[in-house]
Amino acid sequence: MNDLLQRVRDLQFKDRSTAEALLLSFLQNELDLAVTTVELTPKPTSLNSFNGFATFADGQRLFFKTHTEIHTIIQEYYNAQLLADAGYPVVQPVFQSSQPGKQFLMYKVVEDQSVFDIAWEVEQGQRSDFAFLETAQNQEDDKLLGRYLATLGKISAAENSRAPIHQLFYHRLVGGRLANFYHGQFNLGRETLTTDHLFGLRWVINGIEYTQSLQEIIAAAISALDPEVATAAVIGHGDAHNGNVFFSASTGNLTYFDPAFAGRHHPLLDLTKPMFHNVFASWMYHPLVINDRVNVAYQIRADKIIVDHNYTLHPVRSMFLESKVQRVLTPLLYELNAKNDLIANWQTLLRAALFCCPFLTMNLADRTYFPWQIGLLGICLAVEMGANSRHNASAIHQLLLRVAP
Repeated sequence: MNDLLQRVRDLQFKDRSTAEALLLSFLQNELDLAVTTVELTPKPTSLNSFNGFATFADGQRLFFKTHTEIHTIIQEYYNAQLLADAGYPVVQPVFQSSQPGKQFLMYKVVEDQSVFDIAWEVEQGQRSDFAFLETAQNQEDDKLLGRYLATLGKISAAENSRAPIHQLFYHRLVGGRLANFYHGQFNLGRETLTTDHLFGLRWVINGIEYTQSLQEIIAAAISALDPEVATAAVIGHGDAHNGNVFFSASTGNLTYFDPAFAGRHHPLLDLTKPMFHNVFASWMYHPLVINDRVNVAYQIRADKIIVDHNYTLHPVRSMFLESKVQRVLTPLLYELNAKNDLIANWQTLLRAALFCCPFLTMNLADRTYFPWQIGLLGICLAVEMGANSRHNASAIHQLLLRVAP
């Protein structure tokens, strides 16, 4: 059944009417819902999900969203009540099917705009001022730190291994996604490399030399992200990128949505998705727009690939990063350290999870979605997140040195 929802997700951009027909049949026959029509609303954030509106026989209209993840081994998703009990302002579903393969949630229609849409309007120049958004983000991050500290505790290796958040990182590395995405060839415009060749190269990106190949980064990430360990843990959303956060113009507050991967897990994993996707990933959601704005050039010399690009962060993206770093990450690290709960390899853990965001959210080798320049840019960001750089010169190295207790 997971395959059917996966087909709906994939078809939403290519053949929406067929996708809607498949989904209507699923809701009527598999979930026994009196739905008469469905309307998919594909969005740039719908990379591993789909959403839209369902109308029932009695005229009721609800908003729906579901996350599809092939090769899943997690048995429990959507811990919305757990988040609410921990003080998170989270939109609660009015209908929920959490069984793997039939994951589906419905909500009352939300009129508020997502933070993702607001930030993109700012980046496009459609809004000149984002001070209101910065205020809301700062306030929510202060509250987020409070929730982390209030729920901070320890979990066993068995409990940790069952946390849904690992589906976003570890299980994508060791499951079928890595193999499905990266096999055969990787097109680089004027030439095509085999995946084995690409994975074995050393990288020099904008003059900074990285000491690990993709193959070595992947091996290190698998080791660092292994969930079969006892760990410090908090209650967190798990996937709190801006597409899953609403801004209320009436209250100025942020509200969380779609807690597919909510649960009790390590706080650094909880921070990973917003730290990467809200900051570094405009190219992932708008590849054609960003492709027209950036220049990416490369050359291959022996076992090295040398890449130069001019992709930079818009100030609104930098704001999201600074808010998380200053108001959550830094004080959290000091608190963990004071409690002797800060693991020695915390930087390796965070960077391994950050690596997974550009590398395994979407298939960077897919030239039907990513132009070769954007595919290569995505690989560069994955390398920067996950690899060691000589003299700790990379931006992520500098950031982690700045916040280390």
